[in-house]
Amino acid sequence: MSIYEFEGRLPKIGREVYIHPSADVIGLVTLGDGCFVGPGARIRGDYGEIIIGRGTSIEDNCVVHARPGDVTRIGDHVTIGHGCVIHNATIHDWAVIGMGSVVSDWAVVGEWSVVGEGGVVKQRQEIPAGQIGVGVPAKIIGSVNEEYKRVWTEFKETYIDLATRYPKGLKPVK
Repeated sequence: MSIYEFEGRLPKIGREVYIHPSADVIGLVTLGDGCFVGPGARIRGDYGEIIIGRGTSIEDNCVVHARPGDVTRIGDHVTIGHGCVIHNATIHDWAVIGMGSVVSDWAVVGEWSVVGEGGVVKQRQEIPAGQIGVGVPAKIIGSVNEEYKRVWTEFKETYIDLATRYPKGLKPVK
């Protein structure tokens, strides 16, 4: 794994966090316990700050960054799908950001909200708690129900489990 201090800005990594060897964590970044950071992900706290809560998965090829002096906050048990860009935004607990989505500057994604695959949450836009936003720019199309929460709670546990299994089970093939 590639964890870097940058100009005195040192990452803080919680317990049972998995960071893939091809992922980078740079500077003022906090990763809560049980996080999973997939291959190719880049989490850059080089001139902004990144705070990521417990049990959150930052999947393959994601970019998480913040503006100078600002903070990107990602809550507990959040799923950031493959290939997402999260820039200077706030994403609350239990949210799901679908593959290939962008959440831009000062945007807010509420607790248990969903951004559908390829969606764009533009600057200063908000997806309220429990709502589903899709498209470019994201538009609300419905609400998250209890069955969705049950299923996604199980999916989120899969990545928490992978964070403990990868260090023991991932082996290079020669």
